Amino acid sequence: MLYDRVADLDLSIDEFEMARRERETSSGFTRTTTVISLRGDGEIGRGEDVTYDTEAHDALLAFGEEIPVTGTYTLDEFSEFLTGLDLFHGDEPGQSIYRNYRRWALESAALDLALKQAGTNLAERLDRTYDPVRFVVSTRLEEPPTGDRIRSWLDRNPDLEFKVDPTSDWTSAVVDRLAETGAVRVLDLKGQYQGTTVDQPADPALYQRVLEGFPDALVEDPALTEETRPLFDGHAERVTWDYPIRSVESIEELPWTPAWLNIKPSRFGTVQTLFETLEYCDDHDIDLFGGGQFELDVGREHLHAIASLWYPNAPNDVAPSGYNDPEPREDLPSSPLAPPTSPRGLEWK
Repeated sequence: MLYDRVADLDLSIDEFEMARRERETSSGFTRTTTVISLRGDGEIGRGEDVTYDTEAHDALLAFGEEIPVTGTYTLDEFSEFLTGLDLFHGDEPGQSIYRNYRRWALESAALDLALKQAGTNLAERLDRTYDPVRFVVSTRLEEPPTGDRIRSWLDRNPDLEFKVDPTSDWTSAVVDRLAETGAVRVLDLKGQYQGTTVDQPADPALYQRVLEGFPDALVEDPALTEETRPLFDGHAERVTWDYPIRSVESIEELPWTPAWLNIKPSRFGTVQTLFETLEYCDDHDIDLFGGGQFELDVGREHLHAIASLWYPNAPNDVAPSGYNDPEPREDLPSSPLAPPTSPRGLEWK
């Protein structure tokens, strides 16, 4: 088993630290995350809590010192130890998935530290190689949608590729204008989200416009109803799933066997669950690409490392975080991202 290659890594934690990160985004909201650092034996392992509620980060910083993680473990023992902790200190998070996000911050920090303390990196431990990472730029269109945002990006760099979020106010003209660019690789329908600011209810007319307008693109997270499900007859291999994917069991519960999945490590919570899912997809010939969550620090780097080892040539939604700034710099890296020259731990730089 893949997880067995890291489960017995020795882990010594002497100190636990946290640091808040905050930045405005191109999507019009202020992103807050918390970087968790574990120190031991002269090394530092880091992870990033990508919970979307700012208040949850405030509470973590207030009570974080009460998380008693110092000690000596194997990586697997540390994971078992975390199972018995309430990382939200009695509060109920705004969404249940936030428990996985915080758990992943600690588990990824522990994996990073354990690998460094063993003098190795994830590629060496798994007998894999770091390859260049292809990425797409994820963005929503302006309001009302025209496609100018995509055109503006392409004026800066004509080789960019995109993941976009169709909404019900996309007209046929908008679809045609975007399709003409030949740069759209993934269309995220966000039909699986409920109670968020980006919910997009099932819309048969929108789905049909998207399926017909972008015949070669992946279509993510449709809401399947009596009206929309028939639209995907003959298109099932283009459908990819993101929000529901948190374990092997979540894959087996999908309405049909998927050809593609979007992997966001934080959704899985634990290293073991992530690795078991990656292994399952490899065994079942399911293609993968990576997804981001507006990470502001080391979390983005971890996405690059995992994509580099498992799905480097896919349309990965892991563009460097500078692409999410309200006013992006002119000197942003181009795709693909070069692999690391001297990787340590879970680092990718």
